[in-house]
Amino acid sequence: MEDIWFATIGDEYTFHLDAVKMRKRVIAPYRHEGKPKDWSATADGNYRDTCPSNFWDDITIPFWSMAENTAHPTQKPEKLIAKIMLASSSEGDVVFDPFLGSGTTSVVAKKLHRHYFGIEIEPQYCVWAEQRLAMADENAEIQGYSGKIFWERNSLPEQKSGEKIKNSPVARNPQGTRDAMQSILLLQ
Repeated sequence: MEDIWFATIGDEYTFHLDAVKMRKRVIAPYRHEGKPKDWSATADGNYRDTCPSNFWDDITIPFWSMAENTAHPTQKPEKLIAKIMLASSSEGDVVFDPFLGSGTTSVVAKKLHRHYFGIEIEPQYCVWAEQRLAMADENAEIQGYSGKIFWERNSLPEQKSGEKIKNSPVARNPQGTRDAMQSILLLQ
């Protein structure tokens, strides 16, 4: 287990909480006056979009069968880097990784429409990074991230269903941001 710290030296920083919410299945849905309270009903089940906790238990190492996997000994999962990047940067920002390794940071930056550059001295790792960046042109998916929202484990069928969420709490809340509304109303 590794620690990840978010620190800043001043009052000016970027932190997009809505960009890193997680969609979780609701086991015991609560209703208020017959309507879902803080959850949404879909054809695939009932879901709530939750803020991330201090412990991220939905991250897995890249398995051999995953497209993102390389032989790098300490490769980080794209989903982990995506959470950090979405929370702490905006589209079009520059992301720098001084220890690029097999290129996970650059690949995720490309998939999330950020500019990127990195440094790596190991030639084989550079080859893997270039291969992965080329593959990102063909497939911009990030495991566990679909429809601009992160999903809990074992929810791939729901992620791929393409169903629109009904009775969305954000749809009823005009104060919700445009991005949050899109992520809840549209499953891609």
